[in-house]
Amino acid sequence: MSKTDKIKILYLDDEVNNLIGFKASFRIDYTILVASNCAEAHKHLEKNPDIRIIFCDQRMPDQTGVEFFEEIISIYPLPIRILLTGYTDIESVIDSINRGNIFRYVKKPWTNEDILACIDQANKFYTISSMLALKNIELQKAYNELEKFAYSVTHDIRGPLLSILGAVDVAQYIDEIDEIKEMLRLMEKSVKKLDTFILNIHDYYSLKQGELQIKDISFAEVVKDQVENNKITTMMRSINFVTNVAQSESFRTDEMSLKIILNNLLSNAFKYQKKDNANKLVELDIQVKRGVATMQIKDNGIGILEKHLGDIFNMFFRATAEEVGSGIGLYNVKDAVNKINGEIKVTSVFNEGTIFIITIPSK
Repeated sequence: MSKTDKIKILYLDDEVNNLIGFKASFRIDYTILVASNCAEAHKHLEKNPDIRIIFCDQRMPDQTGVEFFEEIISIYPLPIRILLTGYTDIESVIDSINRGNIFRYVKKPWTNEDILACIDQANKFYTISSMLALKNIELQKAYNELEKFAYSVTHDIRGPLLSILGAVDVAQYIDEIDEIKEMLRLMEKSVKKLDTFILNIHDYYSLKQGELQIKDISFAEVVKDQVENNKITTMMRSINFVTNVAQSESFRTDEMSLKIILNNLLSNAFKYQKKDNANKLVELDIQVKRGVATMQIKDNGIGILEKHLGDIFNMFFRATAEEVGSGIGLYNVKDAVNKINGEIKVTSVFNEGTIFIITIPSK
């Protein structure tokens, strides 16, 4: 085991000879921190949040080992607590074990074999407990997302449908062609919103359930597809779409994740342009160097307020109501970037434009 991988163990005992003996016996295989009183032990715990196991003598001058463990359990719940004790303290020790304040006890005088067996069991328990704690956090996050998702489905699907039904109902009593066209435009807007939501939900489940399909990527072909797919959008909205690709080496990644990233970021760049801007511009630049692809999507659109930059990748967050959107697109982008071990950064100036930079390592 390397030095950086060593398990950290805290040993608390008021007898200096015991501290020296413990450290001398186990310092080669473990990182041993020692304390002669509870105040020193608290300092070690504060400075070393990765301490896994605490050994403490029951007969301490300022407080007993059981009292010390009862005191720290709410502040430092993760370290596994082991008590060193003599026969006369067994009743109080068993009571502390039953209440969950300590993991187990070792009778004094201890042997190296006793301590090594305890460390092995405690480390396994620590690993399992840490994994369970992490899974609980993930489950809570999944529950929160599911709750938001249930609300969004009723709001973002039913909302556009009600708008369409309302427009249809009103249109039945309209004779003027211009007013009918206005109703059709309102219905079109609702249908686009619904379509965007459905596409983003599809991407969401593709990311959550699909396995990575690693393959060779030609970024020239990827960009060519993006230009073709967005040709009508850029033409209808009078957007100058400028692309540049520099790739002289092979690159491997998951193509689906890559498409989800580019589709969503470019869609937003086209969508959130300033309507009165005569020089609308979106730039896509991709550079592949030394096994890393750097993609930059830059636009001169409406931008994002600085106060929203920390929230734009949250599920269902929308920084503006100026255009239709589901609030899932950028969440999917972040998820896709994480899935292929990439990083994403964003800078934006409100009413001037936005820049997304994504770096992805080759697989």
